[in-house]
Amino acid sequence: MLLQRPFYSCGQRSDFILGSSIYPNRLHGQRRVFNSLVKVGDQRIMLESSSTRPNCRCQSSVGDGNNSWDAAVSTEISPIHGVSEVVVGVLGGGQLGRMLCQAASCLGIKILILDPSEDCPASSMCHRHVLGSFDDGASVQKFAKECGVLTIEIEHVDVATLEKLEKEGVDCQPKASTIRIIQDKYLQKVHFSQHGIPLPDFMEINNTEDATSAGDLFGYPLVIKSKRLAYDGRGNAVAYKKEDLASAVSALGGYGRGLYAERCVPFVKELAVIVARGRDGSFSCFPVVETIHRDNICHIVNAPVDVPDKVQKQASDVALRAVGSLEGAGVFAVELFLTSSNGILLNEVAPRPHNSGHHTIESCYTSQFEQHLRAIVGLPLGDSSMKTPAAIMYNLLGEEEGDIGFHLAHKLMKRALSIPGAAVHWYNKLEIRKQRKMGHITIQGSSLSVVRARLGLLLGEENFDVHAAVIPCVGIIMGSDSDLPVMKDAAMVLESFNVPYEISIVSAHRTPERMVSYALHAQERGIHVIIAGAGGAAHLPGMVASLTSLPVIGVPVKTSSLDGQDSLLSIVQMPKGVPVATVAIQNATNAGLLAVRILGIVNPFLQKRMSGYQDEMREMVLSKAEKLEKEGWQRYMNL
Repeated sequence: MLLQRPFYSCGQRSDFILGSSIYPNRLHGQRRVFNSLVKVGDQRIMLESSSTRPNCRCQSSVGDGNNSWDAAVSTEISPIHGVSEVVVGVLGGGQLGRMLCQAASCLGIKILILDPSEDCPASSMCHRHVLGSFDDGASVQKFAKECGVLTIEIEHVDVATLEKLEKEGVDCQPKASTIRIIQDKYLQKVHFSQHGIPLPDFMEINNTEDATSAGDLFGYPLVIKSKRLAYDGRGNAVAYKKEDLASAVSALGGYGRGLYAERCVPFVKELAVIVARGRDGSFSCFPVVETIHRDNICHIVNAPVDVPDKVQKQASDVALRAVGSLEGAGVFAVELFLTSSNGILLNEVAPRPHNSGHHTIESCYTSQFEQHLRAIVGLPLGDSSMKTPAAIMYNLLGEEEGDIGFHLAHKLMKRALSIPGAAVHWYNKLEIRKQRKMGHITIQGSSLSVVRARLGLLLGEENFDVHAAVIPCVGIIMGSDSDLPVMKDAAMVLESFNVPYEISIVSAHRTPERMVSYALHAQERGIHVIIAGAGGAAHLPGMVASLTSLPVIGVPVKTSSLDGQDSLLSIVQMPKGVPVATVAIQNATNAGLLAVRILGIVNPFLQKRMSGYQDEMREMVLSKAEKLEKEGWQRYMNL
């Protein structure tokens, strides 16, 4: 059965027409007429259609309730000319298929979906929905005839049929060989081990003797996993001691299901990297993210991960090597473990868009879904870098079943609409169950601490203050409260530009530990610029600059001796490699303005406000010049 909709760009939808198993010709410019009985409201219509230029004739009447034809329609459908005329067939119509369709609509790419559920999440978004099982060979073969390229949104498909179709010339991306490897997690481990990818220790277990040997070899706790159909926590069990082996194996369906054992990795973080490979062999890596799981289901994604650059590079390198060992184009999600020694171990790979990449819809220049489409149809890969400093993705998992579950989910989504930088995605599933993925919320911000604070507000008390989510992005510090009469000018400037800031006393000499802590943790708290005022020896700006990669602006403050010259020279004479931007003595106003300009590099609103400020200064000078020229200097000076 086929569900057909007119094609709309950018996510528009229409009522569907339900008919028999009918397919237009996959080749553009060739005409193929087909007929079908369809029903729209109370009307029955005979549909005659072709895949070339439109030319409609229509007569219709309300049906009499019998099986006779009451109307006849002849229509012709012209091809959609987007960035690619390749028709993309997707096996599976879940939320990943839905988001693929949303990305495709903006590119003018037609997507056909094969899914057995009439109301699957992708059904309302795709160009055409064919009712059929993606793991049924006959359905997949028939579906493939209508597609220019065949891809997946779930790996549990009939891979034998895909291999047969590839031999017949059907374009499958990624390749069937890759899907076969990924479907069997033990085979996946063997494959990556043969290609030198770092992995946790593992071994196949076919009986109690094998399981006992695995426990003796790897120790306890011991992870037992199913080879196939394991995802979102399904197919995993843990034996905490030898006596637990029997119950762990039983929970997974017994040895006959196909099991393997894996050494339990004492990881400190779980990481993920989305890697795209184009048809031309080009690669593009999205930023490394941290995934946080609840009951073995992805719950929160932090982008980018808060680890040293060296670790991020290592993670990306392992991900690229893993994907490079597989065949086919598209995006691949590589899940990794970060160990306490900063080592990287591969957990598993998904040959499709992934939950860990949902944030890319808002946070990256090219989303993982658009990137997948670009890759499989042969378009250039897009820019996978982040266009926002930080983002967090929160999975909307079913808390309860039935109406109460929907009520709780919609209540949370409504709160999200009041959170700055938040975007809500609802998958339109008709049934809610505990732990079922119903949607997600992505929150963007100027730092991870900002987005975490906003997520905290989203999940917090009923009465919350949205403005409390505003995190200071400029830190004003000084060695003593005697510097405050000068440093307040920087605060006044920031207030006039609506730039959130914090102000405190941090002495380089009397509270060195506090100074070190402030400098080391300022960035993770969301600070982007530090303004440090100091007098006399004036070590504070330089010491802070040596401890942080943030820009530091030094303000020399006058003391009782040397009229501030000592402060100025102390701040200016920093050694190479430790830069401090220094303003004039007592001129915290310029420090505040410089901070605004630095922030304005990535904030067009502040750039515009700064231009307005400069225009105001210009107008003030011109008005004074005009008054002086008109009145003369004596009257101007009230002499």
